[in-house]
Amino acid sequence: MNILMIDTSGPACGVAVSRDGRIVCELQLTSGKTHSQRVMPMVDAALEMCEMTIGDIDLFGAVVGPGSFTGVRIGVSTVKALAHAAGKPCIGVDALEALAANVTCFDGVVCPILDARAQQVYGAMFESGMPPVRLMEDEAEKLVLFLDRVEATGKHALFLGDGAAAFEQAIRERLGERAHFAAAQHQGLRAACACALAQMRAEDEAHLKDCMTLVPLYLRAPQAERERAAKLAAEKEKRHE
Repeated sequence: MNILMIDTSGPACGVAVSRDGRIVCELQLTSGKTHSQRVMPMVDAALEMCEMTIGDIDLFGAVVGPGSFTGVRIGVSTVKALAHAAGKPCIGVDALEALAANVTCFDGVVCPILDARAQQVYGAMFESGMPPVRLMEDEAEKLVLFLDRVEATGKHALFLGDGAAAFEQAIRERLGERAHFAAAQHQGLRAACACALAQMRAEDEAHLKDCMTLVPLYLRAPQAERERAAKLAAEKEKRHE
C-alpha cells in the first residue's frame, strides 16, 4: 500500500510518503509563507523524488487536528480533493496522537500539548509506544486544569508540542523534577509519524473515509463563531432587559 500523508495543522507544513509500510520520503518546512502556498509544491516534490504519481497512491491521509483552524482546513481540504480526483479512500490522524508517536520509550506519561491561546492548551496523555496508548481523550482546557490531570497520575511526564515550549516555565514550576521536555528534534509533529499511524489504522477498514466523510477535528468552535455566539447572546439578553 502506498500512502501520502499531509500535515498542515501546526507551524510546519509536512508531507510524507510510505510504500509497503516503509517511509520513503518526508518533507517538512516552516516558513513565512502560508501552508496553502507550500503544500501542493511539496506533494509534487515528494512524489517526484519517489518516482511516483498521484495515481500510485492507494490512501490519502491528513492530520485532522486539533490545531490551527485554518491550517487544519487546508490539509483536510487538500486531501479530500486529491482523494476525490484519484477515486481513492482517505484517513484522518489525530495531531496529539501523532505527536506522542515521536516518543517510543519513556517510563511515565507522554503529554503532547498545543498552544490554544488564552492560557489554554489542546492536550492529551499517552503511554509511549507505537502506536501510543491513549490515557485520556483530547481536551481543550486551561493549562492549570491539564496539569491537574498530569499531577494526579503521580508519574514523571514528558511534554512536547508547541505548547511545551510556550509554557515550559509554568510546567516546571508546577511539576518540578517530574517534568521532562522532548529534545528539539522531537518537539514538533512529523508527517512520517502520522503516516506510520495511518499505515497501522488502514488495516481496519472502519478507519477509512471517503472524500465526503473526512472532516476536521475541532475541540472548540473557531474564534469567529465564538465571538458571534457571544454577540448574539448579549443582544438577546439586552432585548429581555
